[in-house]
Amino acid sequence: MYQRLSEREEYLATQIVDIAITIHKRLGPGLLETVYEKVFCYELSKRNISYVRQRQVPIIYDELIIDDGLRLDLLVEDLVIMELKAQENYHPVWEAQLLSYLKLTKKRLGLLLNFHVPLMKDGIKRLIL
Repeated sequence: MYQRLSEREEYLATQIVDIAITIHKRLGPGLLETVYEKVFCYELSKRNISYVRQRQVPIIYDELIIDDGLRLDLLVEDLVIMELKAQENYHPVWEAQLLSYLKLTKKRLGLLLNFHVPLMKDGIKRLIL
């Protein structure tokens, strides 16, 4: 029923959480999402982890193709979808949104990171399909 994540997916998840905690310790909460995204990309590059920023994914509905239907904040090594937030109030729709992204892209692992929290560990949500 449940298929385990690959070693690479687990490794990337560990690296992503470590980077998030490092960034949060150095910059703290309260900045724009774009700032966290740029710094996150910098940290991924330092660790030689490939990523694509603001990746557009087409939505296919019957014969209709919507080219700009979906934009991922970060896609790490074509395996992990990252959704970055910097919002004071957590909203459950973020999880539903990330689950939709995973289903539409046929990826298995997504990480929702909200940097607007006192402790970064409280701003991390891991979703697996």
